[in-house]
Amino acid sequence: MIASVVLCLVVGVSDGDTLKARCGDPGAYEQVTIRLAEIDAPEKGQAFGQRSKLSLAALCFAQWATIEKLSTDLKASRDRYGRTVARVQCRGRDASSEQVRQGMAWFFPRYGKDASIRALEEDAKASRAGLWADPGPVAPWEWRSVR
Repeated sequence: MIASVVLCLVVGVSDGDTLKARCGDPGAYEQVTIRLAEIDAPEKGQAFGQRSKLSLAALCFAQWATIEKLSTDLKASRDRYGRTVARVQCRGRDASSEQVRQGMAWFFPRYGKDASIRALEEDAKASRAGLWADPGPVAPWEWRSVR
């Protein structure tokens, strides 16, 4: 289990809101799966799913990242798939904010609390960035509900 704030090496990107990081000391690494807080990215089979993944990879893959869990409570810091929910900083930028700013993810209203990310989504919509160029983008939580 990672501490509340830790520096880790990003070793994989699963999709536009999930990455794998290697944390800990040499010889005692722990690989953790991190779900970016506040956002939801298109699924792999969904429009913009692959572009969203590539966007997160361009920002974070093979980079040292600061990972800050949302809670020190183990249960509260994990989602239903066992991923650690956290804010992630790569290259000095908040990955959740960057994904939304580029139109590669939605602010996740069910779990999001950061009004600045909601504002970034409105800006991305207005400029038709990324997935907002699609005339009828479908939020991932809606897409999953019909699958």
